[in-house]
Amino acid sequence: MRWLVLKLNAPLASFGGEAVDARGVTRDFPAASALTGLLANALGTDRSDRTALDTLQSRLIFAARRDAEFVLGRMTDFQTAQLGAADHGWTTHGTAEGRAGGAATYQSPHIRTRDYHADTRMIVVLRMNPAGEPPTIDDLAAAVDRPCRPLFIGRKPCLPSGYLNAGFVEADDALGALLAVPGPGGPQRALWPEGEGSGGHPVTLTDRRNWASGLHGGSRALREGAITPFPVS
Repeated sequence: MRWLVLKLNAPLASFGGEAVDARGVTRDFPAASALTGLLANALGTDRSDRTALDTLQSRLIFAARRDAEFVLGRMTDFQTAQLGAADHGWTTHGTAEGRAGGAATYQSPHIRTRDYHADTRMIVVLRMNPAGEPPTIDDLAAAVDRPCRPLFIGRKPCLPSGYLNAGFVEADDALGALLAVPGPGGPQRALWPEGEGSGGHPVTLTDRRNWASGLHGGSRALREGAITPFPVS
């Protein structure tokens, strides 16, 4: 099988997780919903097209490998913002976005914290199931090369430091695809779907989004372990 390789390298990255109140956490690996959003942005899919987003997410088969441990650990950003009713913000659509709500909505600043990984180097391999329906992995490769909208690794401040498209590899399963992508040498932490390679230990994640309700639900069975890819020559 043919797999598209993405390099998610960035000074800052955030992979989403179970948010509690105003605290936005980050996982160690990309969530299915985060990868869906990144690819949908590249394709130009409208956020209101929930059917297309759900279909894209359900077709994605992917695995991820951390090619560098986060030396600084998680970085937590404390954010405050005083917003008024007349304030406008720019979106990735290139148009200004207004605000709604009663007068009392704007009396206090927004206070929240957001977690990030610094100096991220992440490999993702993916295929589409079924393979022949659009968008194909060739469509995705072309989209990340010339995206319809700006791309970011989780949150809008998290801009990639280089091209995402790292070509294709052939492998029988997701773990084999990760192993086929040259790495820095030595064992690296990796996450792959159950049934897409042996080894590691079982984990369960709730990382799929219901794009109609905006909530996460359901679970995925995966395996996490240390793998040693071919060293970079």
